[in-house]
Amino acid sequence: MILEKIEGNSIKQTTIKNRIESVGIGLHKGEPIEIALEPMEANSGIVFYRSDVGMSVRATPDSVVNTQMATVIGDGENYISTIEHLLSAIYSYGIDNIRVVVNASEVPVMDGSSASFCMLLDEAGKRVLSENKKFLIIKREVEVVDGKKFAKVTPSLKPIYDFTIDFDHPIIARQEYRFEFSKKSFIKEISKARTFGFLKDVQYLRSRGLALGGSLENAVVLDDNKILNPEGLRYKDEFVRHKILDAIGDLSLLGAAIVGDYRSFAGSHNLNHKLTKEILRDPKNYEIKTFSKESAKELQKVFA
Repeated sequence: MILEKIEGNSIKQTTIKNRIESVGIGLHKGEPIEIALEPMEANSGIVFYRSDVGMSVRATPDSVVNTQMATVIGDGENYISTIEHLLSAIYSYGIDNIRVVVNASEVPVMDGSSASFCMLLDEAGKRVLSENKKFLIIKREVEVVDGKKFAKVTPSLKPIYDFTIDFDHPIIARQEYRFEFSKKSFIKEISKARTFGFLKDVQYLRSRGLALGGSLENAVVLDDNKILNPEGLRYKDEFVRHKILDAIGDLSLLGAAIVGDYRSFAGSHNLNHKLTKEILRDPKNYEIKTFSKESAKELQKVFA
């Protein structure tokens, strides 16, 4: 791992300017959850804190304890679930250091997208810190495969997320979306895309005491032939756009702004987690750098 020190007019780390609070419903327990976003100092990273049990855990690949239906981090004894939608917003807003405080075992699902978290971050504002911002430069192709499914990253100076899904369902079917990453584009093209599920699966999960907070208010729900939400879709290809939203949040656990292309077919939280672990497994896969504003004007725009 190489850290290039650049003094003077370099791109700096950030945090939020003000503490901000909100309340939302937990997807699985169906109970109100209090959430607060708090500023942190440089090099703190993204830290989650459960106030009900006194657990503090950094958002890193090594903290992930489950990826079955969401990305879940924990310390071996306690956990926090469904962190990916919030992380997607934090990463896309270029926030390097922040503490997330919740009083339950999951982040509130809000409306099933990142839109509510974007509004919270807008209200909280951004503060520039003195330390240089870290960029993770992908140096060579890294891929993880599960049958026909895959997720991979390749070197590129312009971060792109390219996702394809293929569902045996008349409404979803095959969808592809290529997203050129930036905060402005994220807000417009990705942030409002909601999580989705099938009515038969929701019924099964509820029989096991899960998805108790799931509703048409926080997810796109489909039966065998149609969408049950009366308002319909927010984007015609909302399903694949939400997969990109998830991927941005999952890969943000790498702990730095990623400079490289991400591509996936039928990816999942599990494949994304395996990809982050595989990237970090070999130092030849990546390089950690800092940049001056002058030498990386385009990156500064993307990660502003």
